Parts: sequence; C-alpha cells; structure tokens
Amino acid sequence: MFDFFQKHKRITQVFLGLIAITFMTWGIESYTRFGGGRDTVASVNGLDISQRELSEQLRAQQDQLRRMFGGAFDVAAADTPEARRAVLDSLIAQRLVASQAAKAHLFMSREAVIEAITNAPEFQESGQFSPALYSAYLASRGTTDQRNVADLQSQLPLARLVGSIADTAIAPRNVAERLAALEAQRREVSEVRIPAQQFLAQVTLDEAKVKSHYDTHQADYRTPERVRAEYLVLSAENLARSETVSDAELKAAYEARASQYRIEEQRRASHILVSTKEEAEKLLSELKKAPGRFAELAKKHSTDSGSAEKGGDLGWFARGAMVKAFEDAVFKLNQNDMQVVQSEFGFHLVRVSGIQGGKARSLDEVRKELSAELARQKGAKKFTEAADTFTNMVYEQPDSLKPTAERFGLQVQTTAWIGKSANQELGALDHPRLLAALFSADALKNKRNTDAIEVAPNTLVSARVVQHQPEAQRKLDEVKEEISDMLRRREAAALAEKDGAAKLEQLRKGDDAGLKWGAPRTVSRRNAQGLPAEVLRQVVAADVAKLPAYIGMPVPEAGYLLLRISKVIDADTKELDAQNAQRLAGLMGASQYEAYVASLRGRADIEVNPANLEKK
Repeated sequence: MFDFFQKHKRITQVFLGLIAITFMTWGIESYTRFGGGRDTVASVNGLDISQRELSEQLRAQQDQLRRMFGGAFDVAAADTPEARRAVLDSLIAQRLVASQAAKAHLFMSREAVIEAITNAPEFQESGQFSPALYSAYLASRGTTDQRNVADLQSQLPLARLVGSIADTAIAPRNVAERLAALEAQRREVSEVRIPAQQFLAQVTLDEAKVKSHYDTHQADYRTPERVRAEYLVLSAENLARSETVSDAELKAAYEARASQYRIEEQRRASHILVSTKEEAEKLLSELKKAPGRFAELAKKHSTDSGSAEKGGDLGWFARGAMVKAFEDAVFKLNQNDMQVVQSEFGFHLVRVSGIQGGKARSLDEVRKELSAELARQKGAKKFTEAADTFTNMVYEQPDSLKPTAERFGLQVQTTAWIGKSANQELGALDHPRLLAALFSADALKNKRNTDAIEVAPNTLVSARVVQHQPEAQRKLDEVKEEISDMLRRREAAALAEKDGAAKLEQLRKGDDAGLKWGAPRTVSRRNAQGLPAEVLRQVVAADVAKLPAYIGMPVPEAGYLLLRISKVIDADTKELDAQNAQRLAGLMGASQYEAYVASLRGRADIEVNPANLEKK
C-alpha cells in the first residue's frame, strides 16, 4: 500500500506469507508442555496467543476465501483441526519474527504511519488526501483508523526484517532456467473415470456391519449443542434507511460542496518526442501536408516508447498531469492544431485530438448519491445518540428484548437452530463474541439478554436464548440409513478402485483395456485446464520417458480416475523471460524465510495448550 511495499513487492509477498503459508514442518504436536492462562492457546517466549486472536485470524482467512470463491466456498471445510493448526503456526511465526524486530529496535512512529497513509496514492483525489476513500478502505476491511495505524506500526518494521532475510536468497542461473522450463512444459492428457456407482448393485451389507460402524464411531453421530434465539440489531445503516433528507438540506449541502462536483476541463493529446528542434520542425512540415500520418510517424520517430506504440496517444488528462511547458501548449491549442514544444525531455510535436470543457455536475445529477450520504450521516449521528441507551436497556431489562425494540422501533428477529461456532451465515449474529455470550451459562440457564455487542462498525446486537438443546447422542435407528448409504458407497468405491488398478496394469503392459478416453487437453503447471490440483500434481510429476504414459488414482467415495499422457511439449527457451527468474527468486526467498523462522523456533520457548486449540 505504501511506498515501501510498492518498491519491495517480493518482500511484501513473503511477509503476507506469515498468514498464508502452512508451516507443515513446524507441527505443533511436538509441543508437550503448557503453562499459560485459561484462554491462551500458545505462548512464544512469554508472549501469549489467545483463543480470540486465533479465532479472529481464522475468520479473516475464511472471509478472504469467501470473497474469492463466493457461494461455492464451504466454511465448514476451512474450519478443520488442520486449518486451525496452520493458522496457529503462522501466529507463532509472527511472534518469533516480532521478537527479533523488537531486539533490532525496528520501530515506526505513529506520526510516520499517518504520513504514509495521507501520501498513499490510493487515498488521493485531485492531488489531495481523501477521507472518504480512506474510510471506504477501512470499512471494506472491517477495521478502524486507530487499529489500522497500530497494525501498520508493527507490520512495516516486520516487513523490513522479512525482506532483509528473503533478499539473501540467491537463485543460480542454471537452476532458474531448468525450473522455468519445467514450469512452462505442457502435457497432453486424456482421462477416463470408473464410477463407484456402477458397483453399488454388487454391494451387500448386513446390520452387523452397520451396528459395528455405529459403535466404533459414536462421536460422529452426536447432535451438537444448539439454541434457538431472538435478537435485536441497532445499526447506523438501518437507522439511515428511515431518515429523510429535505430539498433544503440537499441544496445547502450541494452549495457547500460545489467544488467537489466540478469536473475540470480535460484534453486529449498525442505527441512525437525527438531530441532536436530541427527534427520536430521537419516532422511538423510533413504532417501539415499529410495530417493522417501522425500515428505512423510517431511509431517510427518518437523516443517515448510507451506512447509511440499507441501512435503517440497520451489519452485524456486535466491540468497538473503533465510538465508545465507541454501542458500550457496543449491547453492553448484548438482541436487538431499542432505545435512544437520544448521540455526537459526534448522537443515534442504536439497535436490536440480532443477537448472536453470543464463543467459542474448539477444538483439533479448528484441528488441520489448526496441524499444517500446525508442519510448515512444522520443515521450515524442517531446511532451515536442511541447506542448508550440501547446498551443500558438490554442490560437493565434482561428478561425481554421487547421494551428495547419498542423504544427504538426495531423488529425482534428469530433464528432457527444455531450452534456455538461462527461462520454459519447468521448475518448479524455471526460473530464469535456474540455467540460466546449466547452460549454462556447465564444466557442458557436464565434466558437473559446478552450484553449489546459491537459486531461491526456502528452495529450493536443483543440476543437471548428462546430454546436450548444440549449435545446428545443420536440413536442407531435415527442414523441407520445414513450409515448404510455411506458404507455402501465406500465399498462400491473400493470395487471401482480395484477395477481401475487392474486396468492401469493392463495399459502399462501395452493392452487396450477396452476404455473410451475423453477429449485430450493440454495442461501445464501454469494452466491446469480445469484439472484439480492433486490430479495436476501427479500429471506433471509422471515419468514420461515412454509415451503414452499412464497414471491412476482413487477418487474418495466416487471411483477411480485413469489418465493418459500422450504428448510432452517443451517450452521455447525464448519464451522464458525474466519473470521466471523473479518467480524463482520469490520462492527461494520464501524458503530462506521459512528456514530463518525454523531456526528461531529451535531456540524459542514455545508452549501450546491442545485443549484450547480445539474448536470452541
């Protein structure tokens, strides 16, 4: 985001790996002792990592995945013991590196961070810092200005330390070229699937197998503790929807912000940059005779390679975007006029190709957005005024949410059965602190309102339990069909795997095996062409000394997959550009960083509480 990150992109990627990388070689199972507090998951050189910090980090990771994959993302699939261990390992790595940064006295003052924020280009509008852009950035990440500044005070020094470690990695040229060639190599692949479903008719199950599975896996067939709840949401956003904005308010706000709605004059220009005035004048003389050759001559003669490829076109720009002499000439010329102008870069043959006069957006043009903004301001003010009263009422009248709902004109909402964990698509209730309060002893036993909890900026929620269902063991009769279906699928998959393995052996001996192969597709490490990652890994790792080459793999509970590699296409060495070396340098930098953290871990005092690591 800031200059440091823009100038050190490789460092930034490695630094972000603090969260993203699964440090598999540092398995936490080896940590056997623990002496931290009741809510502590781990302690690193005396620095605690709490359950709340772990949950927030896991939630942030899941939110990122949800943004990437949308509705296709299964939250439950990402909240596994392995995922929690990986997130904890990344937090341990952060603590280790933070300790070293502190020892090295790496520090960035609050003032320096604020200056970096105000100078960041993404927060600039018309050359000035825009509070609105910065506020939108904070809102999109669910954070506040105070927390963002505090986070950057610790993150920037860490990024510098990580960068210094990563930069010590050196990628040998011959290794870089070999790995780049392997990465760009393509393989032609066809596939055929042997579905488990076709073997279902051959599977027979007796009740003894079903009962045996139930008896040995009873923990898998328990109904988790859950509640039905009702809740109230007080938010600035909802309050804003009920606010009206009068024409007088709109007009006053429009007049106060008139400068914001001013669109400056813009011009579009093309140029041919040469080193001498004689060259520029000669080109001007040619173009006066044949104006249509401007793009042709720009491509041939201009020393500005960026614009030359586009026929000299510089696009649209307002005042302040170009050097003064050039800009003054452009804004004096009429459309299609040409002139020779000197700047510190050389001599420009300039042509104005378009003019858009400055104008102000009318009140009618901005009415909708301005009205929404004023309503939001009113909603935020109303929320600030109401927050304390809302908080006090749900606490002082703990047996019902109705009085608070009536006081603020809110609707008491209800839920279906919900569990203790967050990320259940519960909307305003989907917050770890609120769910923890809802499943507290007081809320469950006495059915009292929870405290008003801020689940998002300018959003308070209070909830109360309506019905509670403790964790319970499901009876065999309830799950018999479920277990039977699962066991039949597993046995059918085993038969499909056996059949597939036999066919694979036939293929490798040169027999036909009677298979109907699908249409071939050409894949590489860069382009999977829809192949799942685990399948692609086997395809690119397969021995292709003899073609066609065959590989096979079971697909859990689905059958068996056979693949035929019929062609290997090596990359043209001319295509292997500097980006390959840069990618390798990034990988080696990450590896160097991992080795550094592993060395810190070997000297560190790390304790983990396995019980607190479990899902809460």
